[in-house]
Amino acid sequence: MMPPTYVLIHGAAADSWCWHLLVAELRARGHDVVPVDLPCDDDTAGLSEYADAVLTAVGDRTGLAVVAHSFGAFTAPVVCDRIPVELLVLLGPQIPRPGEAPGDWWANTGYAQARQEQDARDGRAEDDMAGLFTNDLPPALAAEVFQRTRHQAEKPFGDPVPVAAWPEVPTRVLLHRDDRFLPADFVRRTARERLGIEPDEMPGDHLGMLGHPIELADRLDTYWAERPGAAAAGRD
Repeated sequence: MMPPTYVLIHGAAADSWCWHLLVAELRARGHDVVPVDLPCDDDTAGLSEYADAVLTAVGDRTGLAVVAHSFGAFTAPVVCDRIPVELLVLLGPQIPRPGEAPGDWWANTGYAQARQEQDARDGRAEDDMAGLFTNDLPPALAAEVFQRTRHQAEKPFGDPVPVAAWPEVPTRVLLHRDDRFLPADFVRRTARERLGIEPDEMPGDHLGMLGHPIELADRLDTYWAERPGAAAAGRD
């Protein structure tokens, strides 16, 4: 079977460091991995420029499996619209519709109510950011997450996703059961309503790639093996 090249797209206010444990695991398995740094602190960069950064990082590689986390799901369909991609995995995602601006996504999906209900279940204080994003991580790793937080520019939130339709790429949705920022029930609903997909589940908070990198690598390799055309590719 042809090995994949995993292209990893991080979420808002982050960088490729959030993937470092997964990158190590995937490379130990012999995979090519491209952890992309988006220009999220560039006040002039929008979703098209984010996709440009991914394409530049990918170069002439083929056999691409794009993995997009959280806000990275707004960039992923743009990438898939521009270059051949064999598999798209949305991880703990904010799932967009074509032409939807990220700034409108919150109201369009009913996110505020979903978060209020989750916060009530958790008994989380409004200012407890660790309890919102890193509730499943060891304290030292959680602290590093917040030390590495980047400025997130506003421009992409006003940019409608520049695709006419969802790309014709096999797509999987993988949610984290203990995610408090994008609650599991909320992601299940948006995946069904927007993509007609029943999401898979794994343990972890919003940054499950840090808390469960081995399980995530297992999931990605399974998705790659199960993608349409995989059997035929293995005979080539």
